[in-house]
Amino acid sequence: MDSQTVDASPQTGEGRPAATLKRNALGVLGILFFVLSAQAPLTGIAGAVPIAVAVGNGAGAPAAYAIAGAVVLLFSVGFVAMGRHVVNAGAFYTYIGKGLGRTTGSGSAAVALFAYCTVQAAMYGLYGFTVSGLVEHYSGVHIAWWVWALATMAVVQVLGAAGIELGAKVLAVFVLAEFSILLVFALVTFFKGGGPEGLDFGGTFSPGAVLQGAPGVALMFAVASMFGFEATAIYGEEAREPHKTVPRATYLSVTVVTGFFAFVSWMLVSSYGPSKVTAAAGKALSGGDSTVFVFAPIAAQFGGWVNDVLPILLATSLFAGILAFHNSANRYLFSLSREGLLPERLRTLNHRHSPWVAGIVQTAIAVLLVVPFALAGKDPVLTLFSWFSGVGVLACMLLYFLTSVSVIVFFRRRRLDTRPWNTLIAPALGALGIAAVILLVLTNFTTLIGGDATTATWLVLAVPAVLLLGAGTARIVHGR
Repeated sequence: MDSQTVDASPQTGEGRPAATLKRNALGVLGILFFVLSAQAPLTGIAGAVPIAVAVGNGAGAPAAYAIAGAVVLLFSVGFVAMGRHVVNAGAFYTYIGKGLGRTTGSGSAAVALFAYCTVQAAMYGLYGFTVSGLVEHYSGVHIAWWVWALATMAVVQVLGAAGIELGAKVLAVFVLAEFSILLVFALVTFFKGGGPEGLDFGGTFSPGAVLQGAPGVALMFAVASMFGFEATAIYGEEAREPHKTVPRATYLSVTVVTGFFAFVSWMLVSSYGPSKVTAAAGKALSGGDSTVFVFAPIAAQFGGWVNDVLPILLATSLFAGILAFHNSANRYLFSLSREGLLPERLRTLNHRHSPWVAGIVQTAIAVLLVVPFALAGKDPVLTLFSWFSGVGVLACMLLYFLTSVSVIVFFRRRRLDTRPWNTLIAPALGALGIAAVILLVLTNFTTLIGGDATTATWLVLAVPAVLLLGAGTARIVHGR
């Protein structure tokens, strides 16, 4: 770790050149669709915004998305600076390992896998519930949620093995559909001058609006909606001109996601009016279906057909997110195998340069995470979705923090980039912002998962436990 250059080419644990993923397969837009899919725009809007408004800071919730975007953008500056010198499908753990050492990096790899797999499992819960409801609504036939989840795992496995280009095309269709209808609604609302109280910019973005209620809760959900943008680095090996493509895709992803969530949520607030929006969100939550808060104003704008289309788009939004996290997780497994931390078999590629064996293992993990909830007869939304999405977000926040610290250490040791803003100031500010978010998440974790204090405690403790397990395994494997 004392040399002045970084060998970014993939190596096996013994230092030999290893199998590589397909080169030049993705451009900026291809990577962007993977990121947007992981963030599932409609799921984020319909699932998180009503809670951020009702339980958080009411009409000021859209400002929380802007603040969260600013924090993530600061983090991205150092993330991109590191990415210019290190290109590897391991992303987080590779970056953290370069600055904080191989043991810490390996521990973070376990946390990254834990985060991606738990969030994907959470999505399977909500997806199965949504599809089961749609099928019953249109056909009158009830099929348990877990049947749809297991069937979709097989489809995801096939698409993941079929190659990165096909996956990008499938995701593009789904993401454009959900993205478009929300954006058109927001634009129409904006150009009509807003809802009953007008656009009322101050009613949402003034300091008084931002700080009312529980702004920390709103910020917590806003940051959770950003989860997944770091996938830009995961696809670096498969990108065309990664030293240009990955930075552009990262900044574009953060900008698009921040602008989208802040603007659409602002127009939702406007459609009700800042003085009435908190009560409307609370009514939707107490009614047991938070999506009503989002779907109702869109239906009022475009007609009742929206109520038939949006639930279908919610299902495809979740499917797109599931596929995106599958691709991210199997590339982590592939990369860890290439580093000698996991069995060699996991680095096997098929003729499409897809890590299909790692994909099978990832699918098996999904089965192991989802099936116990089905066997126990647990509600897939109130338990599987809520618990795993909460712990996944906490795990990812830890990775963001460690990466920011690693960037600072890395560039202090190796003067590969001497720009203070990119390698010190922005990463330090990002680390402080992320630390504040972690504190908010921990303080409000029971609210985030919708569970009891005991469940929350066990889920929180699982994150450092996974970090220590991964680090300990690395020390045993490498004999130190």
